[in-house]
Amino acid sequence: MELNEKGLRERKWWTERGYRLPEFDRKAVREATGREPVWVHFGAGNIFRAFPARAVQELLDQGIMDQGLVAAEGYDTEILERVNRPHDEYSVLVTLKADGTVEKTVVGSILASYGLGGLKEIFTMDSLQIASFTITEKGYGVSGAEEDFKNGPDRAKTYMGQVAGLLYRRFLAGRKPIAMVSMDNCSHNGDRLLEAMETFAGKWCENGLADRGFLEYVTDRSRVAFPWTMIDKITPRPGQDVLKILEEDGLTGMEPVVTAKNTYAAPFVNAEECEYLVIEDDFPNGRPALEKAGFLFTDRETVEKAEKMKVCTCLNPLHTALAVFGCLLGYKKISEEMKDRDLVSLLRRIGYEEGLPAVTDPGILDPREFLDTVLTVRFPNPFLPDSPQRIATDTSQKLSVRFGETIKTYMESPDLDMDRLRGIPLVLAGWLRYRMAVDDDGRPMELSPDPMAERLGRQLERIQLGGCLQMEHIRESEHVLRPEGVPGSEIREALRPVLSDAAIFGVDLFKAGLADRVTEYFTEMAAGPGMVRGTLHALGKGEK
Repeated sequence: MELNEKGLRERKWWTERGYRLPEFDRKAVREATGREPVWVHFGAGNIFRAFPARAVQELLDQGIMDQGLVAAEGYDTEILERVNRPHDEYSVLVTLKADGTVEKTVVGSILASYGLGGLKEIFTMDSLQIASFTITEKGYGVSGAEEDFKNGPDRAKTYMGQVAGLLYRRFLAGRKPIAMVSMDNCSHNGDRLLEAMETFAGKWCENGLADRGFLEYVTDRSRVAFPWTMIDKITPRPGQDVLKILEEDGLTGMEPVVTAKNTYAAPFVNAEECEYLVIEDDFPNGRPALEKAGFLFTDRETVEKAEKMKVCTCLNPLHTALAVFGCLLGYKKISEEMKDRDLVSLLRRIGYEEGLPAVTDPGILDPREFLDTVLTVRFPNPFLPDSPQRIATDTSQKLSVRFGETIKTYMESPDLDMDRLRGIPLVLAGWLRYRMAVDDDGRPMELSPDPMAERLGRQLERIQLGGCLQMEHIRESEHVLRPEGVPGSEIREALRPVLSDAAIFGVDLFKAGLADRVTEYFTEMAAGPGMVRGTLHALGKGEK
């Protein structure tokens, strides 16, 4: 059976195999979407198809919405040719539940897909309410846009330049209102998008390439809003195990493709069951009743609190801890780590004992319930093919938010005792131990990519693991530090350039009073094979 309009006419075939199918009249919705589109989404990848697209389908099935989604791709249009259109814009969402069950849903709420050049008319239409984005944090950059600044809105080539050009067409069509909604997983994401649009509008107006009122339009929140959002749903790369399930059902043509730009895409998405989308309710041209599909609408302050709860306390710090120690201990799946008593003990300490006292309750989500779900449902889910090696990527760019913000809160609050922090310093020390590129058995291991890899390598190269690894790049004139045989103070001084770097940790760890504790943990874990496990175990027993 094929996933397309023809194949889906055989509804019995699908329902007998446990697939939930769209219940709305797709032809009527496609016609309504063509006449009066309300929502364009840029970057229709896994999280979009697994969450917003599924939510819109729910509202279409209930008759709450009449128009579906228009997908746009500005980076790699080969995805549209090889994945979207051969399947008539359908995809299969495979929800992998922690109890071992699998839920299969055919999602048909995307009615059309275009490259950015195909959106020009849509952006002039009165009906358009939302332009949303999941293009990753780096997609909002404006570096390399100098030619766009000189060439103007109609000849822009960069992603953000083309989006700004579409917004300029909406301005020329009568300053029509719209919400530009970033759903990417980065802090104050709406401001990132606003900054990009403001930069292009300012440059074009300055160079006489756009009406001077365009900049005023972009910055007028009654006309163009850039709401903040907090999105959370784990959607790993489509897995071979899931592909096998679909093929055993009899589906054909579901194999992932790799484009010329090395984009990995598939007609199916595998995802966890848990999902959260908190949105600042700022939509100048109105919006669908998405709260009826589980979206949480609130004010900007609450979005920020929800984001900080997730990123600084209840999810991301725990993910980083599993990444660091998972690599050191040889794990390949996050779910396998959740069977390790020492690691679970560390997560519970970081989350419940050290994190929750410093968290600001957003009100719209309960931090303890959120944390409970992370530790008992989300991370232990054996069907999610997520690895510590993937999560360990770019850790130097993450520590300042994931741990630094909590440390700052302890430093600033008279009611919080810095001395209670044990788990957080152990993770920071574990990351430094990880950067030695030797696992807990004393074997060399490959490190995940990190923009600070070269600098960190230079600063840690003098420290040798317990004498069992020969480091040939050390010059004979240099003094090699072996943690099992030198004073902690000497190790601390060797680490000082890193420990004092607020750009890495969010704070100077010496000023925070944590440098000695981090050094102590690091020295112990670097003393020889098996000491990472020993240190973790001792903390769990309350010996550290």
